[in-house]
Amino acid sequence: MKKYFVIGNPINHSLSPKLHNYWLKVNNIDGIYHKKKIEEKNLQTIISEVTEKKIDGINVTVPFKKAVIPFLDKLSTEAEQTQSVNTIILKNNNLEGHNTDIVGFAKAIKNLNFNFEGKKVFILGAGGVVPSIIFALNKMSVSKIIISNRTKKKAEDLKSQFNSLEILDWGDITDFDVIINATSLGLNKESINLDFSKFGNNKLFYDVIYNPAETHFFKRRKKTW
Repeated sequence: MKKYFVIGNPINHSLSPKLHNYWLKVNNIDGIYHKKKIEEKNLQTIISEVTEKKIDGINVTVPFKKAVIPFLDKLSTEAEQTQSVNTIILKNNNLEGHNTDIVGFAKAIKNLNFNFEGKKVFILGAGGVVPSIIFALNKMSVSKIIISNRTKKKAEDLKSQFNSLEILDWGDITDFDVIINATSLGLNKESINLDFSKFGNNKLFYDVIYNPAETHFFKRRKKTW
């Protein structure tokens, strides 16, 4: 039986096992998919289990999408350009890191039937999935991407990857057409301490957190409607 994991910290919120085990069953694949909470110091150990063929593949979520890279032999073009990995496989005895977040985000936006071309996008957060979002948004020809993060240095590090980024101090408000919550605040009891009444109407609000279905981000926004 093939064995797969999604690793992260926190991990309880992840619905990946439910989704992947469903598709394993539908496609008659003899395999099982689990989630595993780990500490960063244990990354090399669990990744080595892919090399040893004890594990057949790993998905990576917050906060390890960049931290896993030093332990890999090869990166896909998308993973290299974003310095973000969410999938690890063994191919020709090489550990390969891939980034499927870009395709996933682009498909989700396509399903919204919303045209991003020429739009101003405000991103909250600078964590693991954000480089993938920026990569996808640039392909959609947005006019401007503004980013704000509680730790400003992380935002500045992203600007070294994507020169056209604009950085805004955390808590400040800016004009935008689309706002994307890419912080981890939705995974715990913390909420985003921003005055949503200043954002105005006719804006697209998008949260990368999918569990719970109605996140703190959406609840705060609904209070201002």
